[in-house]
Amino acid sequence: MKSIDLNCDMGELPAAIADGTQESLMEFLTSVNIACGGHAGDEATMTTTVEQALRRNLAIGAHPGYADRAHFGRVELDLPGEAIAESVYEQVSTLAEIAAKCGGRVRHVKAHGALYNQAAWDGRIAEAIASGVGRWRRDVVLVGLAGSRMLEVFRGAGFAVAAEAFADRRYEADGSLRSRKFSDALIADPADAAAQALRIVESDSVPMRGGTEIAIEAQTICIHGDTPGAVKIAAAVAQRLKDAGIVLGPLGLLQ
Repeated sequence: MKSIDLNCDMGELPAAIADGTQESLMEFLTSVNIACGGHAGDEATMTTTVEQALRRNLAIGAHPGYADRAHFGRVELDLPGEAIAESVYEQVSTLAEIAAKCGGRVRHVKAHGALYNQAAWDGRIAEAIASGVGRWRRDVVLVGLAGSRMLEVFRGAGFAVAAEAFADRRYEADGSLRSRKFSDALIADPADAAAQALRIVESDSVPMRGGTEIAIEAQTICIHGDTPGAVKIAAAVAQRLKDAGIVLGPLGLLQ
């Protein structure tokens, strides 16, 4: 019987926290990645998000990104490895302290936006992320793009890893995520996102531009909280997987 984790990036949108959208999303997830002060997030949003996740028994992860709030951490930066490592360490350790105060624990780390996308193919940046997390602790799971170099780097640094695929994003022919600058980068239709998620789990593959596909083996599937209609997408994905007999389980707890 196959199993998969469903994760979502959280604590990024104060409005979604205030209007209940974020907590509604959590009903369909098994893990959350919480923005921890880089591209988004502050003590209040981190505390609220951790508390919400704990109420639903979701695995808590840190979601560090470039400290570039003007661009939501989605613009590539050329920073020294040491600067990246220190920033990752500060963000992850900050969330870990807040989680501990709430009675929880950070079980995984997933980089955000441009930092994630650059690390997927640039070993130097992946090494910096691993170094930053390692300064805090090493008994956590590092999440990275399925089929990418970053997973090899994370393993080489001694971390357990989780390969990630995306229900609501389209892929380029080389296996990278289609840039958000293109209008078709996101999959906003819940049925289409659910179909892609099921294909990822059942066929260990994902469709790419040009009509081809790439073989991947994912342990976790991401649904973005800022994708239009995210709650409906998450509900459709979770239901489609359950209907197919897929077991949903959180990262860091089923290892």
